[in-house]
Amino acid sequence: MEAVVFVFSLLDCCALIFLSVYFIITLSDLECDYINARSCCSKLNKWVIPEVIGHTVVTVLMLVSLHWFIFLLNLPVATWNIYRFIMVPSGNMGVFDPTEIHNRGQLKSHMKEAMIKLGFHLLCFFMYLYSMILALIND
Repeated sequence: MEAVVFVFSLLDCCALIFLSVYFIITLSDLECDYINARSCCSKLNKWVIPEVIGHTVVTVLMLVSLHWFIFLLNLPVATWNIYRFIMVPSGNMGVFDPTEIHNRGQLKSHMKEAMIKLGFHLLCFFMYLYSMILALIND
């Protein structure tokens, strides 16, 4: 059963890595003016909810399967994703808003956040891979 938990977590982590890379590429396209702010934000906002769900599912799965260290490692990032989604001001298009993305260095902060998430998900990927191999060997 433990191996199944880590296989699912590994697959979910691969999807989150893909999303982080997609966010970085799309934000860098906006930074270089290859796409306009409206299309960039609509592309990114469509993937915010799947990112929140994917990360929250893994966090809850680690809590249910009693992997405390991994749960506590995932909890701040999952909480940040949920907080960021809930605290979208009314009238904004979503987490990424085309009218505000160029204001006050928001583009740079979104880019930095995407890079940090990519590093975090890569760390988790190797941690889940190691745990999956260990669980398969022990079974």
